[in-house]
Amino acid sequence: MPQIAEAFPGSEALLDSDALTVSGNGTLPSYFAVTDLAAASIGTAGLLLSDFAAPGGRDPVPVDVDRRLAGLWFGVSIDPITWSLPPVWDSIAGDYPTADGWIRLHTNAPHHRRAAQSVLGSHADRDAMAPSVADWKADDLETAVVDAGGCAAAMRSIADWHTHPNGAAVAAEPLVAWQAFPDTDPPVIDPLPEAPLTGLRILDLTRVLAGPVAGRFLAAFGADVLRIDPPDWEEPAVVPDVTLGKRCVGLDLKSPDDRAIFDDLLRGADVLLHGYRPGALPALGLNAEGLRAVNPDLIDVSLDAFGWSGPWAGRRGFDSLVQMSAGIAEHGMRQSGADRPFPLPVQALDHATGYLMAAAVLHALNRRRETGAVLSAKLSLARTAHLLVGTAANTASDGMPGKSDDDLDPRIEHTAWGPARRVRFPLSIPGIDADWRHPAGHLRAAEAVWRS
Repeated sequence: MPQIAEAFPGSEALLDSDALTVSGNGTLPSYFAVTDLAAASIGTAGLLLSDFAAPGGRDPVPVDVDRRLAGLWFGVSIDPITWSLPPVWDSIAGDYPTADGWIRLHTNAPHHRRAAQSVLGSHADRDAMAPSVADWKADDLETAVVDAGGCAAAMRSIADWHTHPNGAAVAAEPLVAWQAFPDTDPPVIDPLPEAPLTGLRILDLTRVLAGPVAGRFLAAFGADVLRIDPPDWEEPAVVPDVTLGKRCVGLDLKSPDDRAIFDDLLRGADVLLHGYRPGALPALGLNAEGLRAVNPDLIDVSLDAFGWSGPWAGRRGFDSLVQMSAGIAEHGMRQSGADRPFPLPVQALDHATGYLMAAAVLHALNRRRETGAVLSAKLSLARTAHLLVGTAANTASDGMPGKSDDDLDPRIEHTAWGPARRVRFPLSIPGIDADWRHPAGHLRAAEAVWRS
């Protein structure tokens, strides 16, 4: 995908080279090139990792991505043995017909559920909620739920999104927006041959789902990833999948004591990943200037849902909502002849954005080593959706067989919930193996200190 190579200035020749090969067979069933996006985003991160692992002018080693395994990692990578993952969705989350179309409610977080119920009534499940939703026009209900502090998205067509003020703003944004800060004495990280990111310290303030995917990728190759969560946050359906390789810490950044701990961690960090909406971190005194005042060498990589420049820049959002807004679900519904929204087979916007965030970290590390400049990067689910929408087709790919035992790594991962296996990692780099030091574990279970 040429737009991905263009998003990493200075690395275009590498990303456009023959250093990346795609092997394997299989295509996820979709009216969009989801599997191509999976292979391209994971491959981009792999090529930039190979570049980082080859200092001193050596050519990066070739990278291969198995497209079938890439598609499976865009789903759920973990396969529990003696236990089961909790349900993904809250009892009232989902797509509802309205008086003039469709809307999706995202209510997995308790405060988002309360916001929807404050508008629609305290219904316990979808069947009870549906009659209340049916009385509303989709745009009006979307506005009411968002104004109440909740998360909702009316279904729009691709054409409608292109003319929508926020859709037009997102289309004009770069896939990765860079900002450079001068630095003449950057930290030196000497890559180890088999685990090139050993010594890299990453503060991960992200949650469902893109940012955690980025941190999981970087942890696979030696990075020390500290995930920070507030006291009351849970996401039980995805934590076993995305906490692999990380140590999970609990801090309340509004508490003076916890904020002091966080600032101390920030001083020792190389990278900050965060998914706060525009304005949220500055409200805590952590805008670009504030972060650099604490740590001038910090690489800051962030994402939001609906882009950084349009009227919805501050809107809460998730992959499934962006699919509704950006026309993906409507295109699938229309082309398939379905009687309801037809989304992607996986949360591809989250996963692709996550791997592109990891690629942004690696690109920034390469540039810092070469020039001394410190970079920050911004990405969004909506801009990734714009990239994917450009692959829209009138017929769906045939799909591929489901996950089998041959797709699984034989090694047992002893998670906090019980034994599990993982899908074999799709990225192959000679001499460099994905090897996570920590099994998946509970949130807030680790000490808030850097590993020596």
